[in-house]
Amino acid sequence: MEVAFYVAGLVAILATLRVITHTHPVRALLYLIVSLLAIACVFFTLGAYFAGALEIIVYAGAIMVLFVFVVMMLNLGASTARQERDWLAPSAWIGPGILSLLLLWTLIRGIYGAADHGISGEMISAKNVGITLFGPYVLAVELASMLLLAGLVVAFHLGREDRDVDALSKGPKITDAIKRKSEEQA
Repeated sequence: MEVAFYVAGLVAILATLRVITHTHPVRALLYLIVSLLAIACVFFTLGAYFAGALEIIVYAGAIMVLFVFVVMMLNLGASTARQERDWLAPSAWIGPGILSLLLLWTLIRGIYGAADHGISGEMISAKNVGITLFGPYVLAVELASMLLLAGLVVAFHLGREDRDVDALSKGPKITDAIKRKSEEQA
């Protein structure tokens, strides 16, 4: 399990560095998903199965889908077709794919090696997860949802096309033409 911990930690660090240094937003999000999965593997190797499962379900699942949706919403325009072709290129998937395969190998090794370390693999019911999330952690869950909602609203307002600004930029030309026409008539 110690090897799995270090491998998952290394993958998390490398993927996070790629998130920070990558200029293409979708590729950066792919590396962020790999980083979150690696952190979940770190939780699994430490015996924090609940935290690892929540990391996968909440962060790598729901929140990253929201981020990808927002990025796709912001990338509206004439160059969308070219960007989609770029996203489907194999070079966009090689890095995250290799890191994900390394995490898969680590997870499989950790599962098969779990019996040697006395890990029981006890199942947790959905009721227990719900009671835990909406019992003592209800404030944290609600604050996280408000933060995500605020981020989505800000991303929408930053990414939308402002048609009123376009009309205002054409406005002086129209008013100048009207003034000239009225001066000609007078």
